Amino acid sequence: MSATQIEKALRFRALHEEPGAFIIPNPWDVVSARILAGLGFQALATSSAASAGTFGRRDGGLTRDQALAHARLIVDATELPVSADLEKGFGDAPEAVAETVRLAAEAGLVGCTIEDSTSKPESPLYDEGLAAERIAAGAEAARALPFPFQLTARAHNFLYPGPGLDDTIRRLQAFERAGADVLFAPGLPDIASVRAVCSALRKPFNFMVGIPGKSFPMADLAAAGVRRISLATSLYRAAMSGLLDAAREAQASGTFGFVERSATTAELNRIMGI
Repeated sequence: MSATQIEKALRFRALHEEPGAFIIPNPWDVVSARILAGLGFQALATSSAASAGTFGRRDGGLTRDQALAHARLIVDATELPVSADLEKGFGDAPEAVAETVRLAAEAGLVGCTIEDSTSKPESPLYDEGLAAERIAAGAEAARALPFPFQLTARAHNFLYPGPGLDDTIRRLQAFERAGADVLFAPGLPDIASVRAVCSALRKPFNFMVGIPGKSFPMADLAAAGVRRISLATSLYRAAMSGLLDAAREAQASGTFGFVERSATTAELNRIMGI
């Protein structure tokens, strides 16, 4: 591992140890990564859905090699620490998760997230015991690296019918015991639930902004105990919404009002430092 990667890893770990909350935005290509770095964000994370979108595919449509190659583009785009959304680790067995963590480090990443979703509609979540074993294997692989790789464990039951807050907390606590450095539960319905989760954990909690009606202000999240706030696909969707609005205006009316509302190329270049 390079000295640069070790330094990035130390900076990334320090962000989780400082008081308050920080935002980790999710770029999807080199340009968006450089713009976010130019705006002053301190770390970046990939989004599996946004990454797949750059290939014209649905979330989950990339192989491990494709996802890591895409993550490497983000790593090389700036000097910021980068974590990656690596879905379920590209395999069911704990050994697959461990190998994914090792390959993530080789790709220049200083962290990744691993979820407990199976990608199988008939049984969408791994059994709690196996889910914890998978995180334990990933944590063991991370601890063998010569720098502090931040392993984030995600409990996804609030993304499926019939979720329970107690089940979410129990899973997150199991992942914490298994060695996860950061805990994550997308889809929590309100600030009271966020506070309950944070109060039940010793490790930092990542809140995911991006679900309409369930994306709360940073001040409220920080007060509830959240340490890290990721933006998932929200920036990608905002950018694509701008593209749709502009293209539809041109197509439907033959007018180009969007030009007056758009950042100039010079401004974008300035932010990117090019």
